[in-house]
Amino acid sequence: MAYTPPTWPVSVKGVARDGRGRVLLLKNEREEWELPGGRLEPHDPTPETTVAREISEETGWRVQAGPLLDVWIYQPLPETLPERRVVIVTYGCNVLTPDVEPSLSHEHKEIGLFTADEVPGLTMPDGYKRSIDAWYRHER
Repeated sequence: MAYTPPTWPVSVKGVARDGRGRVLLLKNEREEWELPGGRLEPHDPTPETTVAREISEETGWRVQAGPLLDVWIYQPLPETLPERRVVIVTYGCNVLTPDVEPSLSHEHKEIGLFTADEVPGLTMPDGYKRSIDAWYRHER
């Protein structure tokens, strides 16, 4: 019997900040804050183009993907079946429209801009917090 490795969806997320240095986050249906971005699709030539497209669709911001910040596995709950895992890839993003007010798409419940000091207290996966911290540290 041939071994079939598991396949998990890949979600490409971006850490993007406005002109005042606040990170843009979106609230999902689980009442968690998350980074903007979305699934890597077969027609996407690179993960970097995926994150730029997704951020534009979800917020109206135009971005250019910068450095890879982190790769981790998201599993909503510990008791969730392994096939429900998602590979999260995060990039630091340079916002090309930092003074444009971001707009909320139909995909999320709320949009917010948060300072580095506010992020640790938010309800969100630790992997996102690590990526945000890494992008703030990169910019110093």
